[in-house]
Amino acid sequence: MKSSPILFSGFFSAFLMACASTDSVEQEAVALNTPTHVSAMDLGAFSISLAVKDLTASREFYEKLGFTPSGGNPDEGWQIMRNKDHVIGLFHGMFEGNIMTFNPGWDQHTNTLESYTDVREIQRDLKAAGVTLIEQADETTRGPAYITMIDPDGNSILIDQHVDSPSK
Repeated sequence: MKSSPILFSGFFSAFLMACASTDSVEQEAVALNTPTHVSAMDLGAFSISLAVKDLTASREFYEKLGFTPSGGNPDEGWQIMRNKDHVIGLFHGMFEGNIMTFNPGWDQHTNTLESYTDVREIQRDLKAAGVTLIEQADETTRGPAYITMIDPDGNSILIDQHVDSPSK
């Protein structure tokens, strides 16, 4: 198929116009009284927790993708797999559906961070932003705790802090 220089030129011009139009998008957002940028919330290390039917078959499959076992207890029905900074948890019979998991206080290698945002502070920020939480952390406690929510598309999200609360 022969491509037309005029057609390519038209697509390229449209691309350049779209790239250059960020100012008008920001002006429109201000006019609509909507934020153009929401500050990033530090949720900690990210992994995906997969509900699997057969732990051994799933482990073998992900090993073919370069993941290696790095934790867990297969006798209890769970295995943590790692491929560099990418982490997945394989869970048999523990929950329905897959879960996006964030771990405040940990880096991607489960090393405890010196400074991080406690899950209770994240909870307060989310509630202030109007996010409905399914399970909440006890605000009167310190240390390990978790919160859960569901995004607008039905995806489960777990924010699971395993470490002591940071020093203030």
